[in-house]
Amino acid sequence: MSHAITRLPDEQIAPLIAHYDAAVRARRRHTLIMFGVIAVCTVLAAWMGEVKPDVFFAHADRLPNYFWSITPVLHWNTLGADLSEWYWNLDHWLKLLLDTILIAYLGTLIGAIGGFCLCFLASANLVKSPWIRLGARRFLEFCRTVPELVFALLFVVAFGLGPLPGVLALAIHTMGALGKLFAEVVENIDMKPVEGATASGASWLTTVRFAVVPQVLSNFASYGLLRFEINVREASIMGFVGAGGIGQDLVEAIRKFYYSDVSAILLLIIAAVMIIDLVTEQVRHRLLGFGAQR
Repeated sequence: MSHAITRLPDEQIAPLIAHYDAAVRARRRHTLIMFGVIAVCTVLAAWMGEVKPDVFFAHADRLPNYFWSITPVLHWNTLGADLSEWYWNLDHWLKLLLDTILIAYLGTLIGAIGGFCLCFLASANLVKSPWIRLGARRFLEFCRTVPELVFALLFVVAFGLGPLPGVLALAIHTMGALGKLFAEVVENIDMKPVEGATASGASWLTTVRFAVVPQVLSNFASYGLLRFEINVREASIMGFVGAGGIGQDLVEAIRKFYYSDVSAILLLIIAAVMIIDLVTEQVRHRLLGFGAQR
């Protein structure tokens, strides 16, 4: 069975073509304006930041030369002795690396607990009072806006050198970051269990415990593991300001030009971060799959 194609008269097609051409011109105009704004902002940022391409290209060889200088000389015939000399302080570095991982773990744990407690107060679908939501959200913004190193410097002044400032700095920043992510997860839950619990006379805490937490727990755990990966890297540089961990030996080696020590410590940090990333990635995928099945 054939269907005839009806052709519109030219007087009806012409306005449609004109409307399409106008839309295309407007889209091109908007695109050009967007690229113009980006170009202007880029030029202004480069001017304010005193970006000097000639200086960059004149000294661009310094970074690869530095990496070349910290690369140890290894010979196949004396490989064992060369490796032993390269990692002469391995026991001490491994202890500091373990300290770094523990700093990241404790900071993540404390921050995740704080973010868990505050995320429900910052969720618009659970808290009707704008003042409570505003207070919770602004506090979380403050916690994640101030860089970890700034918090670490303040805590070093207050508590002295050691792991404690690093733990506190990571905990505060983690609380702000995870609290924001947790609140977004809570605001996207299915509200039917919440409405059912409220209709049955359950209190707000009981509603959160039995109607909200089961829906978001797997996502919370996944975000917590992801934050732990980030905090391991952050904890590695906490030692730059005296907040414990392997970063303290790393910055000392950099300042004293102990080239072989710099490369040895860097490789230890990279290996540890890679292993932790691979393990936590598998756990996060399993958690997200479990959450999707539920």
